[in-house]
Amino acid sequence: MAEQLVLSQKPRILVVGGGYAGLYVAKNLQAAAEAHGDIVTVLDPLPYMTYQPFLPEVASGSIEPRHAIVSHRQHLTKSELLQGSLTAVDHSRKVATAEIDGESVEIPYKQIVMTAGAITRTFPIPGLAETGIGMKAIEEAVGVRDGILDRIEAASTEQDPARRERLLTFVVVGGGFAGIETISEIEDMARAAVAKNPRVKREDLRFVLVEAMGRIMPEVAADQAEWVVEHLRSRGIEVLLNTSLADATDGRLQLISMPDKAPVQTFESDMLIWTAGVMANPVVRQTDFPVEERGRLQANAKLQIEGPDGVVADAWTAGDVAAVPDLSGGGVGGMCVPNAQHAVRQAKLLAKNLKAHMYGEGEVKEYHHVNLGAVAGFGLGKGVARIAVPKYGDVKLRGPIAWLAHRGYHGMAMPMFERKARVFGDWIAGGIFGRDITPIPDLDQPRALFERSANPKK
Repeated sequence: MAEQLVLSQKPRILVVGGGYAGLYVAKNLQAAAEAHGDIVTVLDPLPYMTYQPFLPEVASGSIEPRHAIVSHRQHLTKSELLQGSLTAVDHSRKVATAEIDGESVEIPYKQIVMTAGAITRTFPIPGLAETGIGMKAIEEAVGVRDGILDRIEAASTEQDPARRERLLTFVVVGGGFAGIETISEIEDMARAAVAKNPRVKREDLRFVLVEAMGRIMPEVAADQAEWVVEHLRSRGIEVLLNTSLADATDGRLQLISMPDKAPVQTFESDMLIWTAGVMANPVVRQTDFPVEERGRLQANAKLQIEGPDGVVADAWTAGDVAAVPDLSGGGVGGMCVPNAQHAVRQAKLLAKNLKAHMYGEGEVKEYHHVNLGAVAGFGLGKGVARIAVPKYGDVKLRGPIAWLAHRGYHGMAMPMFERKARVFGDWIAGGIFGRDITPIPDLDQPRALFERSANPKK
């Protein structure tokens, strides 16, 4: 019989989710908890936090995949780390249940922090689940990078014109920041790859961006969004607005116009990248906490979980999984939008509020933010930015200076100094030696070579 998992006997602050919000809550709270005889416990299926704004650059080979993630074990040295999935919360008993190594484990706590983040939002489109890939996890970004480079190489020796065209057609659905940065970065990488392959030309590649709305990137001004569309089209990227994906069965993509749903075009592709939004992690429905209509935990501005009957004692939340009021007045529906900027800021305040609530260090405060603007990179030397400058309003940038603003902001926003150093090192090396365009074909099948060696063909 397997031995049961031994948990710390100290009074526990349980942090569910180790992404942006969970990492910062634990990091900023663990020392104070230890000093008062408590322990911070982080429960997450993964042993790391992913800095998602860097995923497009991971997909394009500008950043080494491991440099875009932050190890819990390395940086949360005073926390108890549990790699598993939440299955239930009984807050009346203050007990959470998790599946860890296939076993159900009860985790008692005195305070709980729900920071389980968001997952990719999809729709019941035929074939999407079987053929698509997201851009929410580091594994997906690596898969996109190697997949594109593999397809370019395969197409370079493909004799069937239809099969070659399918291999060289790359589609991104979703015109928000993630979609625009993804298609820009992978086009930049593909351009570099075909420049070194005499059997494929840039004109052979087809990049298609599909967006159901009439504009892209709602986070920037309308004139900037229009410029981005012009920029993408000048690079040979097809931008299809007011267009939606209706079917993706077997890689045969059927596009329809919106909102009338008339057929637009049908073609085949082996690479369908889905970036059409996110939704709160459905794990919150495994709890007895109040959830609003969009699937997020109801919260007040102090980051306490709050329902119709008032504040839920000893329960807190932040980040993409939380419906936190936007006191600046700029949020959609009066709530903070799900992004990294809010998650990190809320997490830092939540840690302070917990220390104030539990240990009398200061006072519990409301979350109020000043929007810093938005920055986006479109490949080497290309970008757009809207930077909020106090007393002067928004400053709009585009081109190389916006690209530098993008790298500067996200380079500094990357958690932990050693991670920042690794990312800046990648950028410096890329500037000197060029983008790394070497695929690793069997990365998802690491035993393939051994199996071929052990079972040689007769």
